[in-house]
Amino acid sequence: MRELAETTYMNIKEDSKYQNIVNKVFEVCFKKEDLYDYEIYVSVIISDENYIKEINAKYRNIDSVTDVLSFPMFEKDEIEEAKKNKEVLGDIIVCLPRVKQQAEEYGHSEEREFAYMLVHGFYHLMGYDHMQEDEKKQMREKEEAVLKELNLERDE
Repeated sequence: MRELAETTYMNIKEDSKYQNIVNKVFEVCFKKEDLYDYEIYVSVIISDENYIKEINAKYRNIDSVTDVLSFPMFEKDEIEEAKKNKEVLGDIIVCLPRVKQQAEEYGHSEEREFAYMLVHGFYHLMGYDHMQEDEKKQMREKEEAVLKELNLERDE
């Protein structure tokens, strides 16, 4: 399996269980979106609350902690062109303390919540959004299809 993500830990202890989830999630995402056979990858930063708050304030002018941030390198219509080169699709920053908190709050596993943050961030990199109801529906369907393939669906 090729490396689909470059993972960095910011103020968080490196842990192979998170890297394994990153690898599994992006293998499914890349295959579903026809990116697997191209030299394209994602940059993932697993962070603490201070780091993600700092980035959120700096780049979005929102001075608060959030669970995940995505910074795409391409517009949706440019992704086909990006496949031609070894390119980073974009950056995803996941706040690990927020993942743990939300997993407990929502009553599912930390693995499921972490995977969801990665999938959610990935689809933002792919140009999807959830500001309009029709866009939100399309994005959620794609997210749930990936999580289902990973056997990490929501418990109903």
